This record gives sequence, C-alpha cells and structure tokens, in this order.
Amino acid sequence: MPAAEALHSSQVAIDLQLIRAAAMEAGRIAMRFFKANPEVWMKGGQSPVSEADYAVDTYLRETLLAARPDYGWLSEETVDSPARLASRRTFVVDPIDGTRAFLEGRSTWCVSIAVVENGVPLAGVLECPAKSETFWAQAGSGAFKDGAALHVSPPGETFVVAGPNHLIDATPENLRSRFTTVSYIPSLAYRVAMVASGELDATYVKPNAHDWDLAAADVMLREAGGRLLDCDGKALHYAGPNPRRGALAAGSGALLEQMTAVIAAFEHG
Repeated sequence: MPAAEALHSSQVAIDLQLIRAAAMEAGRIAMRFFKANPEVWMKGGQSPVSEADYAVDTYLRETLLAARPDYGWLSEETVDSPARLASRRTFVVDPIDGTRAFLEGRSTWCVSIAVVENGVPLAGVLECPAKSETFWAQAGSGAFKDGAALHVSPPGETFVVAGPNHLIDATPENLRSRFTTVSYIPSLAYRVAMVASGELDATYVKPNAHDWDLAAADVMLREAGGRLLDCDGKALHYAGPNPRRGALAAGSGALLEQMTAVIAAFEHG
C-alpha cells in the first residue's frame, strides 16, 4: 500500500474509533429518555422530534466538532449551513433514526453517524442501544455487527424484501411472486443494515429519504457486498447541497438490478 494511501486509511480508522465512542455515549443519552415520556414537538406538522433527539444531537455536535473542527456537519436536527460544503470531510448524523419507534417504546431505532469525504462515506456506525446491537464499517476494511463480519445474502430463488407497498406493488409479477415481504421497519438506517447482514435480501426506499438516514448504513452495505442505488443505477454521493433523495433500492446481484429498473420506471414515469 502506498504511504499516502496507508496514511489515509489510518486516519479513517481513527475517525471510526472516534464515532464509535461518540455513538456509544449518544446511545446512553438516548436511553435516559426511552420510555420516559420525553417532550415532543412536530416538525413541518407531521414529523415528531423529541428532547432526546436534541440532547443526542447537541452531544454529538459538540463532541465530534471539538475533535475535528475542520470537518463539516450535516444532521437532521441541526439547521443546515452552506459553510459545511467547504469541508473535505463531513460528519453526517441522525441523532435518533426511527424517532417514532423510539417514542412508541419500540426497539428499532439507532444513532447513525458517518464520516463522508468528497461525497463518499468512509466510516459509519449504527448504535442500537434498545437492541443491544452495534454496527460499524470502514471502507476497505469490512462491516461488522457486534464483532461478527457482515455479508449480504447469497443468490437465491426467493427473496425477503422490505419497503413501501407502492414500490413492492410496482414490481413485475414474475419477480414479486418470489418475494416474502416484511412488516414496516421504522428505522431506515437499520433496514439497510439488515440487507448488509443478510437478514433481508433487499429493500426499496421511498422518495424523500435524506443523507443522514443513509450514509452510515451505505458504507456497511458496500463493505458487505451490496449496493444502494438511485433510479439511474448510480451510487449516492453524500453531503452535497441537497441531502434529499428520490426512490432508491438496496441489495445485491441480479435482484438489485431488477429492483433498480422498478424505481427507474417509478421516477421517470
């Protein structure tokens, strides 16, 4: 490995250690509010945010930017600033991905943190304290859940698939008939991580997901042998001016190619 590449990889590994430690403490903060009736507000009239979200966001922003003051910051619960676009690396954060599940006392929510460089996620962590699970990944070094390596499911004839009903229903019958669909998974980051772990073969993602929902899980999926693609069959670039996404598909192999064709038809009419 060339010296510059080795130095780069070493820095990413150090960043991964940083975000893993921060995510663990953020999970502890979130758990103080879990099933404890936190105060809740509505964003845009339809999306809940709680004092737990804000407490975790504040801790992560202060901790991570103190450690890396030259990094940008993109978080669901921080007012966005174009100043971040001048940074080579950016923390992309969802303090609690799956806030509705969190508020309902369900366990499928997580703290999601990614380090993105020039649009590409290099390191990611999902801390899932209500499940006592932690996922992490580093580009070129694999993806893991609680220390066990992650791998997408092997090719098969039938598939376990998640995602919104309108995209499932838009899938051609000859493929849809081979699906076993699962019930709604409230954390999108966790759902993509389930594809990385082989618990799901694939998932559709409805339009209007954001970078903070996806960046950490994306590096896990790539390191596990899968991909997260847009309607043009392209990988996502993160932390650009607009963090909002159209319909997406996550999976691997021929199944992913067929699902990408479905979202292309949906997006392009």
